[in-house]
Amino acid sequence: MTGEATMRKELLALLEGGNAHFDFKEVLADLPPESINAKAANTPYSLWHFVEHLRIAQWDILEFIRTPAHRSPEYPAGYRPAPDRTTDQAGWRESCDRFLADLEALKDLVRDETLDLMAPLPHAPGYSIFREVLLAADHNAYHIGEIAILRQVMGLWPAHNRYLTGSAD
Repeated sequence: MTGEATMRKELLALLEGGNAHFDFKEVLADLPPESINAKAANTPYSLWHFVEHLRIAQWDILEFIRTPAHRSPEYPAGYRPAPDRTTDQAGWRESCDRFLADLEALKDLVRDETLDLMAPLPHAPGYSIFREVLLAADHNAYHIGEIAILRQVMGLWPAHNRYLTGSAD
């Protein structure tokens, strides 16, 4: 396997989760529907707020890569819903589905061997697809890990899930 093929393989693995990171679907598996708007003590954000933040930030990175005229949301307010906002099951599904669709689009960029991942973006010479994919993967891993901890703290972690329950097998 060439160095470039290895790099693409590792970037895909990082985006997908696993290895040292939770995967998005895994961390949300068996989440009780009534808990999507629940907040842990001493935090202003619900589980849905975290998912929406992940979705918005990842979308922004993807659009920055794909669309030269893209304008990012205002920071920080544009990157997550207001703390008092809630959603319903349809809104929750939409947030999750859109996050996963944009994640797949990032993976498609990595899989596209016609793209030079290291080349500067024509509209942003100091940036490359490689850099942006790493940024998205790092940001996702950070907040997906936070969701896992929040679920544990809130007593919402499934008992059969081996992570965060003390069993490493």
